[in-house]
Amino acid sequence: MADNTRREIDLRAAINAISDVVQNRPRPLREMDQIYMKTGDMVIQSELVARWATDKRLAFIGDGDAISVCVAYLKERGIIDYGPSKIVVFDFDERIVNAVERFADKERLERLQSTLYNCFDAFPDVGHFDCFYTNPPWGASNDGMSVEVFAQRGMEAIGYDGEGMVVIADDDDLAWTQTVLANTQRFGIESGFYVNRMMPKMHMYHLDDAPDLKSCNLVFRSLPNAKPPRPSEAITDPERLEHFYGKKNHLKVRYVKQKKRLDYGKAHEDEYEFEKLGD
Repeated sequence: MADNTRREIDLRAAINAISDVVQNRPRPLREMDQIYMKTGDMVIQSELVARWATDKRLAFIGDGDAISVCVAYLKERGIIDYGPSKIVVFDFDERIVNAVERFADKERLERLQSTLYNCFDAFPDVGHFDCFYTNPPWGASNDGMSVEVFAQRGMEAIGYDGEGMVVIADDDDLAWTQTVLANTQRFGIESGFYVNRMMPKMHMYHLDDAPDLKSCNLVFRSLPNAKPPRPSEAITDPERLEHFYGKKNHLKVRYVKQKKRLDYGKAHEDEYEFEKLGD
């Protein structure tokens, strides 16, 4: 069992490290329901995930926030001395996949990898991981069905034997978040898991139309004597495609392809122009 006694971390060093990751991250696509966690909460979440998944093989089912990169980077920089033995990011956005690979190569994060993958395809590495993490589309318009799809792929990644952390909306004043939380917990139970822990109202986001909306960590653990891994199959049920990224925003995109390599962290040439002295 992992030692839960941890030394205090240098908060300034941790924040600066997360800032490096944020600079490398592509801009969110709101139409794909990409909403990024605020930096302070990323620091807390990354340390928590590193501690939770210490010495484990960790699969990220999507990772717009770049928590995977933060976890690997904090350990590589010596800011924490614990973390997963292997991290693989599965994401349908080629910009995110390339950003992970670019940062891992630059900082020599050998434990971090990424691959282009859409969650509606059969999962390619069933049972190759010990735990999974996902912060999926929150399912406000489909009662959490989009959350279930990402959670299912995570469960397949660990062969239905291990733990998973699902990050979803958590707001006492919004009925849909409570419906999604209930449906997600029900889905976990039906899939052979139980809720081991819930960490309520943990994170905030850069979200213009709901700046106070928070999310929680819902940690699932497989029941004892887990059943053998189920075969992974592509999802073709139209009901699971509807409203996937919001009201009338059905899943139609297989991959987000990167048109050109952008120098992240610097202003793009189409954002500005120079007005010279004397003009």
